Amino acid sequence: MIPSTFRQRALTAALSNETRRQISVTAPVHLADVSVEHGRGTWKTYGDISTYRPGKFQIKTFNKISPLGLQKFPEAKYEIRAGDTAANAHAILLRSHKLSEEEVPHTVRAIARCGAGTNNVPVARMTELGIPVFNTPGANANAVKELVIAGMLLGSRRIVGGVNHMKSLGEQGLAKERVEKDKAMFGGREIKGKTLAVIGLGHIGAATARDAEHLGMKVVGYDPSLSIENALKLPRTIDLSDSIANAVRNADYISINIPYIKGEGGTHGIIGKEVVSNFKPGAVLLNFARGELVDSEALKEHLDSNDGRYVSDFPDDLLWSHPNAVILPHLGASTEEAEDAAAAMAAETIRDYLETGRVRNSVNFPSTSLPDAPEHSIRFTVVTKNVPGMLAHMAEQFAASKLNILQQINQSRGDVAYNVLDVDISGHNSIVDFKEVQEKITMLDGVLSSRVIYGVPGTGYAKNLGGDYFV
Repeated sequence: MIPSTFRQRALTAALSNETRRQISVTAPVHLADVSVEHGRGTWKTYGDISTYRPGKFQIKTFNKISPLGLQKFPEAKYEIRAGDTAANAHAILLRSHKLSEEEVPHTVRAIARCGAGTNNVPVARMTELGIPVFNTPGANANAVKELVIAGMLLGSRRIVGGVNHMKSLGEQGLAKERVEKDKAMFGGREIKGKTLAVIGLGHIGAATARDAEHLGMKVVGYDPSLSIENALKLPRTIDLSDSIANAVRNADYISINIPYIKGEGGTHGIIGKEVVSNFKPGAVLLNFARGELVDSEALKEHLDSNDGRYVSDFPDDLLWSHPNAVILPHLGASTEEAEDAAAAMAAETIRDYLETGRVRNSVNFPSTSLPDAPEHSIRFTVVTKNVPGMLAHMAEQFAASKLNILQQINQSRGDVAYNVLDVDISGHNSIVDFKEVQEKITMLDGVLSSRVIYGVPGTGYAKNLGGDYFV
């Protein structure tokens, strides 16, 4: 550990005149300045001092993130750095990169994945560390919906087989001669007038149901967790079922649009023997959600004996070569539009959290929002374990420091609780010193981290790591 006096001198030297001006200009404080810098803590919190930029949030990126999405981060407040070059990251933005805990420095306040799934992020561990993980629900909905529609056509008309056959004939110089004669080998059916069962009626499922109705299909749906928002997006003619088995019983096409959840009560293999046994002959299963949702053994039996079809963009060791299966690369969100929309949504979500403390689209934190902080106040956020009495203990510390709470909200989800408090500083005529009260609150048993949001990017953050105070 570097001595605190050296650390203070180093940070003072790093803090430019411009940053000092930002403290007084951009902070929502009118009667007093705010002090949050600490004289203790570990130097490794700041990583490499050469990459430390006071007065800016540092965003660490993995994979190639859409430039249109990254433009959501204004250059005056944010610095974008790739991978290992971001030693002092305040947030992480990624796509498919499998994130390890070692790649998450202590300075990280939030993580956002540009996509719906977060199976490549150690969400449970991030929750233990008090770090919210965000995703981008609905950003790729149109891209996946269009692929589902394409999947119905691929499962109806033997298009892939026809394309491969014509390539083979072309190589033999027989394409023109056989183009009409061989078409009977690839007969199919139209989707108009057929029944589509949509399992899961979220953003993608609802969009698929609407477009299927426009194509003249009858639509059946199943979703035990259907939200009011998505219910309003459904076609009026949809028939809602009370179980997956009942939904698929008379369906010509079945589209799965549900998340993959491991463990007891999860969705692993949810399309198993019991469900597949209710498929009608020739039923086409469309899986652009997750490969592990389908029991391959049960589905193979349907493909072998009932002339069924399977179309998916997930690999399957058992079905990939089956003549009645069409297995694609993982194309669901692979459009420029979807990548732009997902990156933009992720960036806006991160900005909202870092700058205001608001939580939306998080997979491990409760949705939380307060109105803008009142004039002459400072916003204080605290992440705690979800145990009784935490809010009362925090209030005691504010009261002891003669700081009045103007408005507050406490929300919980699973093992974590998130608190946002706007603290009145109008009775303080000089410097409002949050160092002492922040340390006392952060070191309370059950507190994971705290932030003072006062207008200067990257500052005001503290963590309780196993009883050690990190700032």
